[in-house]
Order: sequence, then C-alpha cells, then structure tokens
Amino acid sequence: MLSTESADVVRATLPVVAESLDEITSHFYGAMFRDRPELLDGMFNRGNQANGAQRRALAGSIAVFATALLEEPDVRPDALLSRIAHKHAAVGVADDQYTIVHKYLFGAMAEVLGDAVTPEVAAAWDEVYWLMAGALIGQEARLYQNAGMLPGRTWRQWTVVERRDETPDVVSFVLRPADDEPAPRARAGQYVSIRVRMPDGVLQLRQYSLSSDPGGELRRITVKRVAGPAGGPDGEVSNLLHDGVRTGDELTLSAPFGDVVLDDPADATAPLVLVSAGIGCTPMTGMLAHLTAIGSSRRVLVLHADRSPAEHALRTETRGLVEQLPAARAVFWYEHPGPEEPAARVGLMDLDGVELPDGATVFLCGPLPFMRAVRGQLLRAGVPARRVRYEVFGPDLWLPGPIA
Repeated sequence: MLSTESADVVRATLPVVAESLDEITSHFYGAMFRDRPELLDGMFNRGNQANGAQRRALAGSIAVFATALLEEPDVRPDALLSRIAHKHAAVGVADDQYTIVHKYLFGAMAEVLGDAVTPEVAAAWDEVYWLMAGALIGQEARLYQNAGMLPGRTWRQWTVVERRDETPDVVSFVLRPADDEPAPRARAGQYVSIRVRMPDGVLQLRQYSLSSDPGGELRRITVKRVAGPAGGPDGEVSNLLHDGVRTGDELTLSAPFGDVVLDDPADATAPLVLVSAGIGCTPMTGMLAHLTAIGSSRRVLVLHADRSPAEHALRTETRGLVEQLPAARAVFWYEHPGPEEPAARVGLMDLDGVELPDGATVFLCGPLPFMRAVRGQLLRAGVPARRVRYEVFGPDLWLPGPIA
C-alpha cells in the first residue's frame, strides 16, 4: 500500500523520526491548541494533554503503523487502527479534522527535524499519514453507520434513574434515554463517552465501560474517583460525576463503542477467562451479566486483583453472577485480605496453580503495569497472544507487541 519510493525513504528515516516523535507530537499539540483552542472544548481531554498520555499514544501509533507498512508492504494494517477508530467515533471525530491534524503535525515535524525534512521525506511521510487517516476515516464511517448516527451527531441525553455508592471511591449510575426513544444497540465489553461541562465552562469527555448487561433499555456506568499523582491534578470528569450528579439529573452520552467485546452468538462455546484489577472489573461485570442474561453454559474463569475486599467494586454482584452461571468460578487476590472473602489469595495476582481452560479467549483490563505482568504470565502458561484481548482506559500506551 506504500509506494516503493516512499517505503525506501520511510525505512531510512524511521529511526530518527521515531526517536523525535515525542518532541514532534508535543510541538504539534501545542501549536494546534494555540490556534484552535476550541478543540479542547468537547473533543480532547485536557487531563490527558497535561500528563502527556495523549501525546505518547499518538507517537506510538504513528511509529507502529509506519513499521507495519514496511514489514508487510502488501497489507494495509487496518487491524492496528480498530481501537483508535472506536475511540474517535466515541468522541465524534469528523473527516475534516484529519486535515487540521495533518497541517499541525507536519508543521511540527518540520520544526523539530529542520533541514532533515526534505521534500522527498515530507512526501513519504505524507503518504504514511494519509494511508493511516484514510483507513481510520473508513472504519469510523462504518462505525457511525452501524450505530445509526451521523458524524457530528454523537450525543444524546440520558436520565440518571439510580445512583449507588459501590465503595468509598466508586459510584454507579443507572441511565435511561431521556427522549424515551429506544436505547442504541450495545455489546458486552463496550464503553460510552460522557460529556460534561466543567465549572470553567469547558466541555470535557471521558469513556466509561458499560458495567451491566447491555441488552435492555437501561445502561450502567461505574466510575472510580481519580486522584492525581503527587502534585498532579485529580480527574476532572470523575470527580464532577461523584460530587455533582444525583438521581434525576441528565448526562450526555455517546453511542456505545469499543472492539474488545464478547462474541455475539448465544451458542458460542469457547471458554472465557476474565482478568481484571481495580476498576478494570467494570467491563468484566458487564460481560458476566450478559452471559447470565442469555443463560450461557460456557466455561468462565473470573480472576480479579484488588487492594482489599472493601475496595473491590461490584464484588458482591460479581460473586452472584458467577453463582448463576453453571460453569463459572472466580478467584480473587487481595493485598490486604478481609473476612468478606476468606478463600481469597493474598498479594498480587499470580497464576501459578491456576488451571486455565484450554482454547480460552482471555479478556484483560486494569492498570498498565498489571496488564503487562499478567499478559506475560499468560504467555508463559501457553496462552497464544492472539487470544489475549485487552482494554485500556484512556490513551493506549501499551503497544504489547505482535499478535502471534
């Protein structure tokens, strides 16, 4: 898909471009938001801008895409972009915004690399960019179509019909469409974007997994209050939801998106392993609820790690769902065990001695260090990498390597 001439130039310049991508993307976002500050109002999450997560995710995606074009020159690596396309659709990215990004990204590249960006180098990387953008635009168009929505018309009002405190720092909101129209189709494992107006008047977005069975007219999200790292800001959206949203209020939601989902057929039989830590339990609980709702007889192994039973959000519900499934069992790990879970294991998740079902599909969600560690354990236990599917809350900074 990449011309021979451009491939030669990209191969020769990829090391220096990749080495400079963090600086390039820093200049890119700085210039773009200086000239187009409206993009921080309802499109980009300024928390991810402040901590550099979005910048690092963009740099990583460009480098991985360019590398894939060179390694498999006859195949456009669309599969690498599925996660990005779903994130874009969940915030309402439109085609014309790729032109804006192109302008500032290539301006930043010229600024950082200087005379190294010859016309030939610029043309080759321009080809990479538009291959990537074209693939994303095509995927996003299909996602919008499948969701029954038009680009730019992403948002819908929902009413909070129940608020429930799960733990001291986790709260669930049960939602119903405010317009009384049918809820959009959703799949177990997907997420929605929440758009809220901050005290300074700026709209901010955050994605939250659907934590209940998505098959009915109600939806549920479960939100952990995010405390900033030492000296850093707290999570704007999560704290506003915790402190300001009550039963009867309305929230603005996107349609459901996300490609880390259960296979649809009710007669699917492959075993499942649902692995999570902390608030990463939310998509797993949604999957368990869906399996229970359809009366699944699949073999399901639920593995969860947390600080303590009291801090394990949706713990009682998870236990109840597991008990309703005829071939399911759960194993929990706690750094600080308590009497609520006398059979739980102590410490961090360790899969030694855990019997993993043959041929299972593994779903993985939690903090990045946790997912890296557990993925390594799964691979060493003989689980093929292609069977490990992971969800990242926020920009994808993992890039776990080739799917083998």
